[in-house]
Amino acid sequence: MTDDLAALAAETEAQLAAAADLRAWDAVRVGVLGRSGSLTGLLKGLGQVPAEQRKERGAALNRLKAQLEASIEARRVALDAAALDARLAAERMDVSLPPRPGLPGGEGGIHPISRTMEELTALFGAMGFSVAEGPDIESDWLNFSALNIPEHHPARQDHDTFYLPAGADGRRPVLRTHTSPVQARTMLGQEPPIRVIVPGRTYRADHDATHSPMFHQVEGLVIDRGITLGHLKGCLVDFLRAFFGIADLPVRFRASYFPFTEPSMEVDIGWSRKTGELGKGGDWLEILGSGMVHPRVLANCGIDPREWQGFAFGMGIERITMLKHGMPDLRPFYESDIRWLRHWATSPLSPPSLAEGV
Repeated sequence: MTDDLAALAAETEAQLAAAADLRAWDAVRVGVLGRSGSLTGLLKGLGQVPAEQRKERGAALNRLKAQLEASIEARRVALDAAALDARLAAERMDVSLPPRPGLPGGEGGIHPISRTMEELTALFGAMGFSVAEGPDIESDWLNFSALNIPEHHPARQDHDTFYLPAGADGRRPVLRTHTSPVQARTMLGQEPPIRVIVPGRTYRADHDATHSPMFHQVEGLVIDRGITLGHLKGCLVDFLRAFFGIADLPVRFRASYFPFTEPSMEVDIGWSRKTGELGKGGDWLEILGSGMVHPRVLANCGIDPREWQGFAFGMGIERITMLKHGMPDLRPFYESDIRWLRHWATSPLSPPSLAEGV
């Protein structure tokens, strides 16, 4: 490489090293490789070089161009990384701190799903329920077989359930399709009497305006001696009227079928199909499923059905949240749109509690 090319290379490397941000870097890049750049001018002047030197000069210019392009790109990558580190450091937040409702725009409010889960805990807690939790990945037996769901049931098909690779036993674990496996875990690990609710995430292969592949459910389970349908009806009627804040909310129980309860019932609430108002009009809206725990489920979990009886129920948390607040679409729950969150979030200074209620 001739002296002028070596000097250009050294000068460019020094300018790149001194570039503290992307704007300075771009000025160096344009000054060397731009339309009027120093290296571009040398390439344009190659035709004036004597013929016997032109080949060697051209090869040296091409090598210099490749060298400088590599140096310029490497400096860009380094500056991008430094800018990202600086941004992350400036935006760092301790997520373990409590919400800060005084921030501009209302940030720090409680997400509607979290709010509903707090309300469920407070309402059922006042009835003597405790909260049980379990893993999102469950065995096929706990998710289906223990709950009296047969092998041929449609819920076991791949088009409805997210399966994971099979383990050593050849059985494929699943992303739980409901929170009912926690009921089985509770019955297997705890002596009756039992009174628990199980809020948590569930997963099914479905996605549209009213369905999400990941959503939230809450299950309830009561096991004791002498439990009847009257206990189930009283528990759910009191809950629904308290949750929706309508003291005379019409509630009806309609015969249905679930593999894990017998008898099984759908629960409907009164509403107006025309206006969407709850508690008004002559229409009915299905809200949750319930029933008396199937004796086979009790036996599968080591509880004698001749001595113990129980009831169970389950509902979608997104669904009851949408109904309570008049939300038309499920998808914004998970889109992290700050405008939606500002509108629907609730104050963190007034959380539901057993002491203060909802």
